[in-house]
Amino acid sequence: MLANSESESYVLDDLAAAADAPVYLVTVAADDERSGCLVGFASQTGIDPARFLVCLSKANHTYRVAPRAEFMAVHLVSAKNTGLAELFGAETGDEIDKFDRCRWRPGPHGVPVLIDAVAWFSGRILTRYDFGDHVGFLLAPVDGEAPADAPAVLRFHHVAAMRPGHPA
Repeated sequence: MLANSESESYVLDDLAAAADAPVYLVTVAADDERSGCLVGFASQTGIDPARFLVCLSKANHTYRVAPRAEFMAVHLVSAKNTGLAELFGAETGDEIDKFDRCRWRPGPHGVPVLIDAVAWFSGRILTRYDFGDHVGFLLAPVDGEAPADAPAVLRFHHVAAMRPGHPA
């Protein structure tokens, strides 16, 4: 039996924690504004054609920039780089420019690419889905870099105790 069995929501929370899925750093740019955040709700959704779904909380700054963006970048970060995760997960773009505090470069179509990520891809935003407190952005990958031997990546358990910059 799972630790929290009082309701279906707690069961899902326990299952997700047990799965210890990777977390991602997502970046966008629109007009003259950049933003990025830590994302736990993301997954490959297709092989042919390749598709990836990123869900952004409606409460965060990145969500407010993303509807104006045509592309989004998704980054995997090393498990040893919790500082970058803290910057993108515990700070908010409403208060600071996160890109002044990390190494990045303009990527394809102007989307910010985090230099210290172990792998990344940029995808065209094909459509958006409203899931209640989050909006899903369906991406078609267009460019990226991923080494053959990537180090251990940042997972849920690495950030579980982090206090988010915005509530989910």
